[in-house]
Amino acid sequence: MHTPASIARHPIHPMLVTIPVGLWVFSFICDLMSLRVGEQPVWAVVAVYCMFGGIVGALVAAIPGLIDLLSLKQPVRKIALMHMGINLAVVALYAFNVRSRFPDPEPETWQILLSLATILMLLVSGWLGGKMVYEHRVGVDTPA
Repeated sequence: MHTPASIARHPIHPMLVTIPVGLWVFSFICDLMSLRVGEQPVWAVVAVYCMFGGIVGALVAAIPGLIDLLSLKQPVRKIALMHMGINLAVVALYAFNVRSRFPDPEPETWQILLSLATILMLLVSGWLGGKMVYEHRVGVDTPA
């Protein structure tokens, strides 16, 4: 099933989602490093920058994702709406997490747990995205 947001028959959304996912996972690793290292704030600062970059990247990836969603029919559209809802919740939680780290970027335990929870939410969202591709063939060009 061809999707409208594509370049040279390659869907744009899956290309872009790797950026925020990678940044958010790395921000979690940086938080864990900041706990281990202690007084050096470098890891905590990098974690905040990665979270913010992930937010920007997710919002950019959401544009072709929304364009593709609007072209879908049921039952795939229901899966896509769940996928989108989880992703928007993740973006909101990361925005809250970033805001809560000012003026001191050193993470508190609840902030690290919030990052872990959002990564688990991303796993569910990614599973739904995979379900759309592998089971319903969204974005897969099949020969006639």
